[in-house]
Amino acid sequence: MLDKDETIKFIRQAKCGDLNAKEILLENNSSLLKSIVRRFLNKGIDYEDLYQLACVGFLKAINNFNEEFEVRFSTYAVPMIAGEIKRFMRDDGSIKVSRAIKILAHKINHFIQEFTNKYNKSPEIEEIAKEFNIDSGDVVVALDSSRMPISLFETSNDEDNTTELIDKIPSNDNQEALIDKLLLKNIIKDLPERDKKIIILRYYRDMTQSEIAKMLGISQVQVSRLENKIIEKIKIKL
Repeated sequence: MLDKDETIKFIRQAKCGDLNAKEILLENNSSLLKSIVRRFLNKGIDYEDLYQLACVGFLKAINNFNEEFEVRFSTYAVPMIAGEIKRFMRDDGSIKVSRAIKILAHKINHFIQEFTNKYNKSPEIEEIAKEFNIDSGDVVVALDSSRMPISLFETSNDEDNTTELIDKIPSNDNQEALIDKLLLKNIIKDLPERDKKIIILRYYRDMTQSEIAKMLGISQVQVSRLENKIIEKIKIKL
């Protein structure tokens, strides 16, 4: 891997049209590209196509990177790469409902009704996943299947939560590593105390939204909504 100074050197060369510098940057950041691509696997797009989209986003990040931002290049590149893939999926991709998903959705809805009657509350996504021995992402897709065909970039119906469906599907990435790329300490320190606590618990300590909700005495939906608002504020500062 290139260190910070080497990365900046090759970025400067790449911006001047040096193709070799671009190749070096792509080669030395392939693990980063692959980690982002893995988040979008099994969504109807081939791995090779996803990787090409990631490369396009990476090259755009090179062209638009400003050293005056005072952030690591990887910090800037991650949302650019993910955004390039998301835009493609939003514009060209959709999920069609299979019979298996419809059956699963029916079973899940039945389980939710029984759970709610018994415990006087709705089950968490993780509880549903455990009951049916499936991934949390499959639960999300099944629950939204009644509105299929559906875009992964439609918003959910959880109260006034505006989270996109794709952002509700867990990633296998190391979230602590990602937050190191997406957030800087000199930005986090200026956040209000509760916002700072949510970000630290969510990303640096790898706690789930449910765990944070219990700690703060609020609902998981509120934590999700607050987290999204905080991230938007951070993006503006970046």
